[in-house]
Amino acid sequence: MTAILDQLRTAPRSVLGKLPGVSSDDDETRRPLPVSGMLAAACTLGVGLAALTTLTLVGWIAAPRGALGAGLPGVFRTAAQLWLAAHHAGFAIPGGRVGLLPLGLMILPAMLLYRAGRWMARDADLRLRLPARLPKNSPKEQAGARRRAQLVVVMQAGVSLAAPYALLAGLIALVASNEITQPFIGEALLSHFVLAFLCGALATARMIGPWRVMLRLLPERVRALTVGSAVATAVLLVAGLALVLVAVVLNFGQVKQLSDVLAPGFVGGVLLALVQLLYLLNAVIWAFSYIAGPGFAIGAETLVAPTGVQLGTVPSLPLLGALPESGPVPAWMMAVIALPFAAGAVAGVMVARIAPSPSYEAAPLWGFISGVSTGLVAGLLAALSGGPIGGGRLATVGPSPWEVALSVAIEVGVAAGISAGVTNLLLINKRARTPLDKAAAPVRKAGAAIAKAASKVGLAESDPRPLPGHWMDATEADTQEIPVIRDDWQDEHASAEAETLAQARPRPPEPEPAARPPRKDIVDESDDRGGHVIYVDPYAWDRD
Repeated sequence: MTAILDQLRTAPRSVLGKLPGVSSDDDETRRPLPVSGMLAAACTLGVGLAALTTLTLVGWIAAPRGALGAGLPGVFRTAAQLWLAAHHAGFAIPGGRVGLLPLGLMILPAMLLYRAGRWMARDADLRLRLPARLPKNSPKEQAGARRRAQLVVVMQAGVSLAAPYALLAGLIALVASNEITQPFIGEALLSHFVLAFLCGALATARMIGPWRVMLRLLPERVRALTVGSAVATAVLLVAGLALVLVAVVLNFGQVKQLSDVLAPGFVGGVLLALVQLLYLLNAVIWAFSYIAGPGFAIGAETLVAPTGVQLGTVPSLPLLGALPESGPVPAWMMAVIALPFAAGAVAGVMVARIAPSPSYEAAPLWGFISGVSTGLVAGLLAALSGGPIGGGRLATVGPSPWEVALSVAIEVGVAAGISAGVTNLLLINKRARTPLDKAAAPVRKAGAAIAKAASKVGLAESDPRPLPGHWMDATEADTQEIPVIRDDWQDEHASAEAETLAQARPRPPEPEPAARPPRKDIVDESDDRGGHVIYVDPYAWDRD
């Protein structure tokens, strides 16, 4: 797709000169940002629709006639509906609406929009117009103004891509409407605008500088809350993915049985596997909600939660064969509720490390706020992962957004507040470590007693031996006798090492040697009656 956009960028000068804001006198002139955004949006829609049309055409050939529309116009209309579903835009059908859409399908337009956003930023020379770094020792006010200017450019780039993208999506929604399925135009406009804005802003920020610079565009406190919420959400999503994989492995027989009942054939089997992969992210968020406590529903008056399972007739999707059977849940499954608290503890540490608080009372509050923001994100994910499938029993499928948001906010917020407070104390005030050292004193004493007992039975060494020898300071050097090399001289280090071994292994006392007569070969340095004073280095004998 970027190759097509590059060809548009190298269009003839006669065409570029007619565009508003473009001068034909400058060879290095680029198109204005809104024009680049319009071209990027159009190419993104074209490439995405072409990919989905090809996929739909394969399914139309393999499926019974009329299943995906009558003729090629029906195939294109079905591909347009899939494109709208990829942006989570619902449909109205006779007797209800369809809102349970695969979140995995959103990856295709997100990747295309990200690539288009990067091309748009390069085409408008945003990185050259606004460099990411300032010279060293720049004033703080100048750095703050530069950061705000960068943030404004990122927002403008996001809007430049999102606005034409949403307008074109409205036209697609009108084309995709028929007598059976009618897309909600309002949802189509909003979903396309939000996704294009996020992808375009992220791509533009990435073009301005590396990933670490992107976060620096935000104020310190907002950056800390963003990172903390992202870390907690990522931990819960990873835990949800692990739970889904474990459930599929444990109930693989039932999953295979549902696949055999459908008997889709080779092409149909490939498409069925693709559909289940696209709904995998929905299943991960449902497991996320299960871990948080509220669980999720597969129809009216059903519930799958750690407190119990109550199911009725479920759709014949092989992935749903991993659901547990109706009835009470083993008590050990309640342990999964501890995972949100673990995620909150990690988030609190990240918040305190990125933006320490000078007051001890503020750090737990900011940690709890990061938990609340994580709860809002969890509620949004729960709302996107569920939705109705027509009317009747399947009008309620998925987790309850407000229950998931409340549970995650409380669980993650409490743990994040505690961990942020403790981490902030350890980072800001070193005196806060004193209570921890006192609390750990019994543990250290017990360890010393164990080591002493182990040394007595030969399982460990005794206390570390002192270094051999004795090194005199300046005061001792003035008062100690000056050693003299004689024939009967003995190495002082060897004697010190022998004394150390004697201390480690007590021996019976030996008789004291007879006192030596005073040495007469010591020069009195204070006596200058000879006309001069001789200074002797007391350490010269011990040097190489």
